[in-house]
Amino acid sequence: MAYIISGSCVCCGTCAEQCPVSAISEGDGKYVIDPDTCVSCGSCADACPVGAIEEG
Repeated sequence: MAYIISGSCVCCGTCAEQCPVSAISEGDGKYVIDPDTCVSCGSCADACPVGAIEEG
């Protein structure tokens, strides 16, 4: 199951840097994860400094 980024995202970009498949991009006010590209590895959730990423 793909991960999702909640509204507590602070747009630091750390998650996008950690994603091995480039599934994360900057959206409107927060980063977003493309569920079709996400491989559910959890790298982004581990890297998020505010805990804004969880399994969807």
